[in-house]
Amino acid sequence: MKKASIAIACVLALALSMSAQSPAGGGASLQDALKSMDRAAAGFKTAQADTEADQYSKIVNETDVQKGTIYFRRSGKDIEIALDITQPDQKYVVVSGGKVDMYQPKIDQVTEYNAGKNKSDVESFMVLGFGGSGQELQKSFEVKFAGNENVGGVNTAKLELTPKAVKVRNMFNLITLWIDPARGVSVQQRFDEPSGDYRLTKYSNIKINENLNSSVFKLKTTGKTKWVRPQ
Repeated sequence: MKKASIAIACVLALALSMSAQSPAGGGASLQDALKSMDRAAAGFKTAQADTEADQYSKIVNETDVQKGTIYFRRSGKDIEIALDITQPDQKYVVVSGGKVDMYQPKIDQVTEYNAGKNKSDVESFMVLGFGGSGQELQKSFEVKFAGNENVGGVNTAKLELTPKAVKVRNMFNLITLWIDPARGVSVQQRFDEPSGDYRLTKYSNIKINENLNSSVFKLKTTGKTKWVRPQ
């Protein structure tokens, strides 16, 4: 189940850093950042953005770039995520109800990961995306304020998160968020693994609380698509 948890976590990692366009202002404190996340979560319905994620591998000292579009929507008390990856290889990913379905058109195959007993671990990552509040963040992570930093013209509050759950900490020992206090979202994020690998995600063309077509949350499979469910 560790592979399933990592697969889910990698998708949710993309949910962290929706870029903001607000101007730089005065410095924000930890409480300012957490309260702004609470306000954003209270009014959250949907979000959409273009994504660019850099995945660094220490052992080969190389960085792979992944580009696409990500979608979010609130479904009851849960948040659903859909990811349309366009580079380097086309993939469609849907995260819903603690389950991740990844469709690869090139081989016409869907790989389905079910969190099962690890659902609580999945939920700890869900609080990092749109719709997650500052209060929820503190339930799953030790949150440290690392000062203010200008990122893309936004004066952010830099937060360093250490997962409380050992299983989650074994996947990512440190998660860094740069929070825009004006909008309650992170403009940049970094997931560090114990191995020295990390993932840095950036977003652009953000649209918040606009109508989304429900079709983006459905995989575009064919009648011959093969379904694989790893144990």
